[in-house]
Amino acid sequence: MTVPLDPDQAPGTTRTLLTEGGLVRRTVLEGGLRVVTEAMPGVRTATIGIWVGVGSRDETPTLSGASHFLEHLLFKGTRKRTALEISAALDAVGGEMNAFTGKEYTCYHARVLDDDLPLAVDVLADMVTDSLITAEDVEAERDVILEEIAMNEDDPDDVVHNLATSLAWGTTPLGRPVAGDPHTIRGLSRAQILRYYRRRYVPSATVVSVAGNVDHDRVVAQVAEAFAAVLSAAGDARPAPPRAGSSRVRFRRARGLVSRPTEQANVLAALPGLSRGDDRRHALGVLNAVLGGGMSSRLFQEIREKRGLAYSVYSFGANYADAGMLGVYAGCAPGKLGDVLKVVRDELATFAERGPSEEELERGKGQLKGSVVLGLEDPASRMSRIAKADLLNGELASLDDLLARIDDVTLDDARDVARMFAGRPSLAVVGPFESLDAVDL
Repeated sequence: MTVPLDPDQAPGTTRTLLTEGGLVRRTVLEGGLRVVTEAMPGVRTATIGIWVGVGSRDETPTLSGASHFLEHLLFKGTRKRTALEISAALDAVGGEMNAFTGKEYTCYHARVLDDDLPLAVDVLADMVTDSLITAEDVEAERDVILEEIAMNEDDPDDVVHNLATSLAWGTTPLGRPVAGDPHTIRGLSRAQILRYYRRRYVPSATVVSVAGNVDHDRVVAQVAEAFAAVLSAAGDARPAPPRAGSSRVRFRRARGLVSRPTEQANVLAALPGLSRGDDRRHALGVLNAVLGGGMSSRLFQEIREKRGLAYSVYSFGANYADAGMLGVYAGCAPGKLGDVLKVVRDELATFAERGPSEEELERGKGQLKGSVVLGLEDPASRMSRIAKADLLNGELASLDDLLARIDDVTLDDARDVARMFAGRPSLAVVGPFESLDAVDL
């Protein structure tokens, strides 16, 4: 069963979405704020996430990194709490709190004992709705973010993934790093960040998601109280619909090198993937498992087990509202890079031409189904799933329906989607090379 999440659901109304595995309910509050919960009576914890539908791809070039900068600043203090009081409130009850920024959303989350959920709701809502964002905090956190960017630049794995994204989507917002770059971070002013905060952090773009040993009606009451000031100011706005696609997003096949004196070469070969809502995404998930998703996958067996060319090798998919990427990563000795890339290209070409065997297809289905179920065993993963369903997809599939969609992938479906693996991939390399001309690619 797949349940559409109605953007026109009337404020103040509650719907039961799913009862399979856990009771999922959704209430729309005044101003379009959505509250979604999943009851898991067998646990003694609750995980809350406040998800805002804004990320790095919503930034102009001069605002690059603003979403991530803002995420940091919301921990620095409100009119009600200092930065120390924010962290101490959750520490005092043994809770955990953090946040992350993506290309299409930002999430502030906490995990606490079920009895302490009202405190977590109050603290996170206070941060999201009433942060001060003082000039002093902006300057202090600017240095912290510059250090974070520098730390990421010291990690070849991070560098090669950022390079691959940049090669694929160029200077479009989707191609820029989430954290921004040192130039844009140094240029962001307090006024710019504050305007961005007030314009983007609105109830209609926000989902409060909670999973664990919770009662939906109590959570709704707690959220309504914590967000009362911004809800009354928002009026009769309705929930924002899922993000629409952009005709400006085009995948580019290019090559790029970041020269570093590393002991290992890091390479990422990328091809166009599927957008988040594409009906073929389940077939692609199965194919990813077959190609490089585990120890029995083609790439792992051929590159590591049979030839000993690399320790780490895997494939992955990245999906956005209007674009996607298929990626193959490997880390190897610099002198073996040419051999690794030849195997990768040969495997991609063979996969595109013939697709998987029946045995591989069934194994890939089993692996994908197992990872889906195992990944939903804790409240944090359930919280994330129901939030993304509302914020990004506009529908929530039951677990049985999701597993059935994977089971329904036929060999013909898989071989049809496998043709996406054809063509010369985009290539990102980080390693001790003066130029790519010096490597047998």
